Amino acid sequence: MVSVFAAPGAYDRAITVFSPDGRLFQVEYAMELVNRGATILGIKCPEGVVLGAEETIEPLEEAESSWKIFKIDDHVGVAIVGLSSDARVLIDQARIYAQSNRLTYDEPIDVEVLTKRICDIQQLYTQHAGVRPFGVSLIFGGVDKTGNRVFMTHPSGTYKGHKAATVGAGREVVMKILKEEYRDNLTLDEAIQLGVKCLVKALEARQLQPRIKIAVIPSATRKMEMLPDQKVAEYMSRVA
Repeated sequence: MVSVFAAPGAYDRAITVFSPDGRLFQVEYAMELVNRGATILGIKCPEGVVLGAEETIEPLEEAESSWKIFKIDDHVGVAIVGLSSDARVLIDQARIYAQSNRLTYDEPIDVEVLTKRICDIQQLYTQHAGVRPFGVSLIFGGVDKTGNRVFMTHPSGTYKGHKAATVGAGREVVMKILKEEYRDNLTLDEAIQLGVKCLVKALEARQLQPRIKIAVIPSATRKMEMLPDQKVAEYMSRVA
């Protein structure tokens, strides 16, 4: 009896079937979706964490309704790329985990613990028939008792810690700039400027109008705040 998966290209019909060379094609398709999305980034420095994202909107959309950066708790935020509907489910779960930790232990949740729990959900959706992987990657940034942290997740459920991380359509442009200009001793203001420069250059490379959102979590306050558009415009005006 010939297997239904014997034909070339048939290994992507089910999430639970590995190809002969050990790949899960549905996970790779999800990552391809992520790589075609709006560019996001996260940068940590001794004074805090910066999250940045491109915000592309249609001419008749309200600017305030388009978001790629979300607050999870006072001390932690997340930038998303991929299917916003998938991200919304994970963000809701992250907020529940964060508040449950406060109620149970009377302290803010560690950023890595939060990231791991969300990745547990993402991984679960790579091993059951009848489901598909989450078509989204997230960059968590925050300040906890272990320090300033940035983690990036993969649709497969893996995650890694980073000094600076980026994903999305402009990732190659952004990564080139980060490798050349990132320093361990950046001030928070310099980290913001670097993040804005990366996103502006990524948009210019694709001949798109710059529209950027920036969030910061300073180490001193451990309170996430979105920078006003006017403040972001000031940083954009300094980009050479």
